[in-house]
Amino acid sequence: MMEVAAGGAQQGRLYTVTALAAELGVTARAIRFYEDKGLIRPSRVGATRVYSHREHGRMQLILRGKRLGFSLREIKEFLDLYDVDPEHDEQKRLLLRGVRDRIRQLRAMSAALTRTLDELQAIELQVASDLER
Repeated sequence: MMEVAAGGAQQGRLYTVTALAAELGVTARAIRFYEDKGLIRPSRVGATRVYSHREHGRMQLILRGKRLGFSLREIKEFLDLYDVDPEHDEQKRLLLRGVRDRIRQLRAMSAALTRTLDELQAIELQVASDLER
C-alpha cells in the first residue's frame, strides 16, 4: 500500500495491484481480470497502476457477489448503477431482485440436493443390505 498526496495536504490511500491482491486474498491476475472486464478502473502513478479506496470497495463487492453466485454481468450492472444513481434506489431495487432470484435458485438446488441425497442413501442401504446376505 502506498500513501500519496491528493489535493494538497489531503491524504488518499492507493494500492498497488500486489497490495490490493494481498489485502483481499486474491491473485493479482484476478484483479487484472476484473479490470479487463471493466469492473474496476485503476489510475496510474507513473508507469504503476494504482487502485483507490473506491476500487478497493468495488473489488469487495465483486468478490462478495461472486461468493453469492451472481454472474459478472449481474455484478457489473449493479456496480454501474452505483455511479449513476446518487440515492442508490435503482441499485437497491436491482439488488433486491437479484437476491430474490438467487434465493429461489438456491432453494431449488437445495431441494434437488435433498432428493439426490435421499436416493443415494436408499441405494447405500440397499447395497449394504445385499452385501450382508
